[in-house]
Amino acid sequence: MEVKLTIKRVPTVLSNYQEEGGGGCGRNCLGDCCLPASKLPLYAFKANPKKPAQEDGLPTEFFLNSLLLAQWEDRVARGLFRYDVTACETKVIPGELGFVAQLNEGRHLKKRPTEFRVDCVLQPFDSAKFNFTKVGQEEVLFRFENGGGDGSYFLANAPSTDSDHVPSVVAINVSPIEYGHVLLIPRVLDRLPQRIDHESFLLALHMAAEAASPYFRLGYNSLGAFATINHLHFQAYYLSVPFPVEKAPTKKIPLAKSVLKSGAKVSKLRNFPVRGLVFERGNTLKDLADVVTNACIWLQDNNVPFNVLISDSGRRIFLFPQCYAEKQALGEVSQDLLDTQVNPAVWEISGHIVLKRRTDFEEASEVSAWRLLAEVSLSEERFEEVKDCIFQATGLTESDEEEETTEESPCTSSSSVPVASSHIPEGCLVRQ
Repeated sequence: MEVKLTIKRVPTVLSNYQEEGGGGCGRNCLGDCCLPASKLPLYAFKANPKKPAQEDGLPTEFFLNSLLLAQWEDRVARGLFRYDVTACETKVIPGELGFVAQLNEGRHLKKRPTEFRVDCVLQPFDSAKFNFTKVGQEEVLFRFENGGGDGSYFLANAPSTDSDHVPSVVAINVSPIEYGHVLLIPRVLDRLPQRIDHESFLLALHMAAEAASPYFRLGYNSLGAFATINHLHFQAYYLSVPFPVEKAPTKKIPLAKSVLKSGAKVSKLRNFPVRGLVFERGNTLKDLADVVTNACIWLQDNNVPFNVLISDSGRRIFLFPQCYAEKQALGEVSQDLLDTQVNPAVWEISGHIVLKRRTDFEEASEVSAWRLLAEVSLSEERFEEVKDCIFQATGLTESDEEEETTEESPCTSSSSVPVASSHIPEGCLVRQ
């Protein structure tokens, strides 16, 4: 008899149509009944992000400021969100890494815990359960697709003219963690399960590149690593301070020259509570996307839950294999950590921790954040095993040569780690 590992947790509500019985046709949804005939706005990104913007093209700041954040504000005005996230108290915790703590008491109000299976990263799509085809189009900001040319363009009304083309869309998260919190849903009508593939991951990197801001990041949670909906999606939002993981030192892994065709650089995180790999550069966005996708595919196929943070406008990617939910199911997480109700998904692992109780928020410290996140991490021995398998799967080979300088400082490991805005000093409230 098969024994399944499960945990009970309060599911995050991503759409107002997520409640039982919600969704379906007859109300302008994202299903086959309504989406093909819709005229949603279309943002078509340029095929090569490295090419400079055309003189008659869209300005660099258009995608993030004039489109995404402006449309998000419009949905705020329409009252589509479950609470006002800008009213949530947020502070930078004093300490070397500067963990960011947010008090968000509204995220789990009046929700009953649901049982989630946590020992199966790949699960088939189940059309009977909530999925994003049931979302109403008022929650969608725009379609996001490859324009195929040298410049990006925007159409306020774009009828779908190709019956074989499956649109990707950007929609609001109605339970936002931060300002501008959205969902990127690749090829929504294909009803893909929560599983990374080459095309969808490259799409996410293009979104980061179009935003062209170090303050806008994308994240991904696999099943077993606190994904709530088994329908392929990425999350993204705007936060004007550095994530602690972006400031953490790294140790470069020397690679054999024969396997450096992609131009990607790989490092290990140092002095951070969660062990992870950092992928950077790449000759092209696709080269970097392919290396990371192959790593994710190995994790998926071998049932290792993981989270991904896309940083630095798509030029820097953090990959975290994790085991918190498994430990929780086996009764190996202390009750006081479980009582915080923190689900350590990509944002929490990266250092932006959402707390539900005022006591936890007021007592938050670097020590408490480190203690929580250390439970997420694989052991050093297991992490090295997983890393070696990832390298084999991606065709990467470690070189025997030692680098003269193996540890990079947070200031030099990435060219554009964002610097905290002057109005957000350490320890003070960002919003209240």
